[in-house]
Amino acid sequence: MNRSPRPASPTMPPRDPANMDAHIVVVDDDPRLRRLLQRYLTEQGFRVSAAASAHEARQVLGFMQPDALVLDITMPGENGLELTRELRNEGLDFPILLLTARGEPEDRIIGLEAGADDYLGKPFEPRELLLRLKAHLRRFAPPPPTNNLRIVRLGELEFDPARSLLSGRDGIVHLTGGESALLAVLARHPNEVLSRHEIAQTLEMDEIGERAVDVQVTRLRRRIEPDPREPRFLQTVRGKGYVLKPGL
Repeated sequence: MNRSPRPASPTMPPRDPANMDAHIVVVDDDPRLRRLLQRYLTEQGFRVSAAASAHEARQVLGFMQPDALVLDITMPGENGLELTRELRNEGLDFPILLLTARGEPEDRIIGLEAGADDYLGKPFEPRELLLRLKAHLRRFAPPPPTNNLRIVRLGELEFDPARSLLSGRDGIVHLTGGESALLAVLARHPNEVLSRHEIAQTLEMDEIGERAVDVQVTRLRRRIEPDPREPRFLQTVRGKGYVLKPGL
């Protein structure tokens, strides 16, 4: 089985200055792939750390929080899905892009349900990984300040779209970057039905598929709904999409 991406094209894309401050952690037990990705992403201007296992990744994460994590699913010991779940349970919210030799749609959904933000099947082009990383880093970046967005009330919770900040009586409610990005999109269009396609395009999730939107909606409901099985605020409009209905 080919576990390595195809070699990068001799014509390298120009460096993006916005990459210079982004720190990427690559976790894969294949040393050749790990070295290739570390070299390639470094050439693109990222700061890159590498780990050969979930255990090594935890050691790296104990010293710093990266801007994104590129994580192989199939590793000895704790696998990538298990590590993803644990990181999300710990409240860490940087983008996680999973790598795997399995590329079936159901496998992708399992990865997204675990808390990942994207899924790339092997073999792949390093340029595709680069483009996806950039897209997720843009999604997780703080939105530009604006005075035109109002605070959205969701029962006992308040969401500030300008700062992508959800808070309640007990303080800040920690959202993953994907959950925060979804809520920000919906909050900018309160009481307006948005189709899955519109949401996927806005969040640059077209490559993953519209079902990924459903997964993010399910995760977000667990954060904002008193009873996620009977949603009051984030409702499904059958055959059309989703609508956020602020209220008490």
